[in-house]
Amino acid sequence: SESRDSGSVLNEVTVIEPRQTPANPDRPTAPLGFFIVFAIIFPAFTGMTAGVGLSGDLKDPGRSLPLGTMTATIAGMIVYIFIAFKLADSASPQDLSDTSKLIMADIAWQGWWIIPIGLAAATISSALGSIMVAPRTLQAIARDRMFPTPLLNQWLSQGKGGRDEPFNASVVTIVIAGAFIMAGALDSVAQIISMFFMVTYGSLCLISFLSHFAADPSYRPRFKSRWYISLFGALSCFGLMFFMNGFYAILAIIAIVVLHFGISFFNPDKKSMALIFQGVIFQLSRQLQVFLQKADKEQASSWRPSAVAFSESTFERLGAFDLLRWISQKYGFGTYIHRINGYISKQTRREAQKCKGRLINMAEATDSNIYVDTLITPSYTAGVAQVIQLPGIAGTENNLMLFEFSKNTPDNLPDIIDNFKLIHTLDFDVIILGTTERAFGLRKQIHIWITATDYNNANLMILLAYIILGHREWRGAEIKIFTMCTEEGMEAERNKLYGLINAGQLPISPHNVEFIARKPEIRHRAVITEKSKDADLTIVGLREEALVHRGMEIFDGYQAIGNVLFVNSAQEKKIK
Repeated sequence: SESRDSGSVLNEVTVIEPRQTPANPDRPTAPLGFFIVFAIIFPAFTGMTAGVGLSGDLKDPGRSLPLGTMTATIAGMIVYIFIAFKLADSASPQDLSDTSKLIMADIAWQGWWIIPIGLAAATISSALGSIMVAPRTLQAIARDRMFPTPLLNQWLSQGKGGRDEPFNASVVTIVIAGAFIMAGALDSVAQIISMFFMVTYGSLCLISFLSHFAADPSYRPRFKSRWYISLFGALSCFGLMFFMNGFYAILAIIAIVVLHFGISFFNPDKKSMALIFQGVIFQLSRQLQVFLQKADKEQASSWRPSAVAFSESTFERLGAFDLLRWISQKYGFGTYIHRINGYISKQTRREAQKCKGRLINMAEATDSNIYVDTLITPSYTAGVAQVIQLPGIAGTENNLMLFEFSKNTPDNLPDIIDNFKLIHTLDFDVIILGTTERAFGLRKQIHIWITATDYNNANLMILLAYIILGHREWRGAEIKIFTMCTEEGMEAERNKLYGLINAGQLPISPHNVEFIARKPEIRHRAVITEKSKDADLTIVGLREEALVHRGMEIFDGYQAIGNVLFVNSAQEKKIK
């Protein structure tokens, strides 16, 4: 056999069927697959990482751990490769395929007796590694107060002797090991142990990969690895787990997840994993924002709201806050800016931080998807100029500006009107909410009023009503459209709206559309007051030309109805 070249040996191996003759013919056993055998013998490989658990005893762990682990791994690989070459060189493929005898007993260097010694040495080394590492790990965990009860932490953290040997933790380790040994089914026990080794190694690799991806500047490990190596290690470990035994793999993953949440519950101050995931989410958000900004493919034909609200009466009137979170819940994005009047100082900075905390609490309490912040500015105009230049939180430009005022005390309305032209220079759509003490009522009816002069605003009014209706707080509500036009143009308007409804583009029943002939002797606001007195939100159009010439008069005459939303569209929106 020694004269045969290795190529012919390999070729012969591929065509030889193993002779699966059991050592005891009276008790035949089913053949074991590769991954089952791998799971059984894998615990013998884990000694190469034993130094990690003994880092407290090392003089220079930062140098010794990577060097020792890599050296042990490479040395082990060399040994196993030489074993494979030894078997291929010293035994025929027919002998290797015969499972009825231990072929290594025939080809061992000093005879069969050296095999039990080698097995004993390998087993004892793995056992000693585990029996030394596990107690110190338990002791370290207890000293970090990770266990649920202070008494258990204190008992396990105690050490004896000058070297602080973990005696109590060793007792617990021996009890656990004894319980597994007493189970008797060593093959199954070995598979379970392999699962926990694998899930540990896989979790470490996954954490390393996530730390790389999170790119935390304060994360400065002395031993650096490439992110793709960590990712490959994590995928390999979790993949091998399921190849070995899917049921045990699921149990091991569930166990480590439960362990993590248990530790987090009893130790709320230890949030390392939470910080890693925050970093990952930050990086994902950053990449998505940059991608969306570079893409910049959304045009008016595929309009979606990216709204920013600006108010200094947030904690007195919630109308703008509620409207913004309804708009941004599903179809768009929202940024809420609370204005603090004054110059930047330590006092106003503290006030801003306090207000921001209240805003965050409001957002959490309402389960909203809006971004909140504060802005310190002595001038309303300066504040508006800064807000309209803010980048959108989605990486795209903001396109909708939301203001609010009280219809009973419209003190801030002149400021809104004065800055309207400034906002329009950036082609912002503008919506102005006039609020009352009735607020949004029962949230069951939205009325839209369209006149002959509102063609440019009509589609935006309809889109906003549809978006608001999609929020769960408006579940069961309905939209009703009122169209005021001349007798001559009524038929054309009716065909246009019914066409959109029949095409399924508007979630409105034809019965909820009413056409009203405009009469010169009757003011249209009187008609709105009569028809929408019970509406929870009334939406009307707002033209820039009328606002410039008539000013605050545009907003008068709606005191007898609930909240009114005045809508001005910079460009006509398309409903497809």
